[in-house]
Amino acid sequence: MDAKLRKRFFDAFEQIAAGKADKLDIQKLVGRTGFRLRIGQYRALFTQDRVLLDVLDVGPRGGIYKD
Repeated sequence: MDAKLRKRFFDAFEQIAAGKADKLDIQKLVGRTGFRLRIGQYRALFTQDRVLLDVLDVGPRGGIYKD
């Protein structure tokens, strides 16, 4: 992943942590715990509780959902 895309994900996670994620493409995962953040052709899988934002995986959309 190039530096520009890494920065976009980092900035998005900061927005999520700050509670300002209303303009991000986030959906609840079906059949498992967590959420999906979409930026272009890449996806990030994460969980969040009141204190912790746990990024589980980041990668291209084709293989990110496989266990």
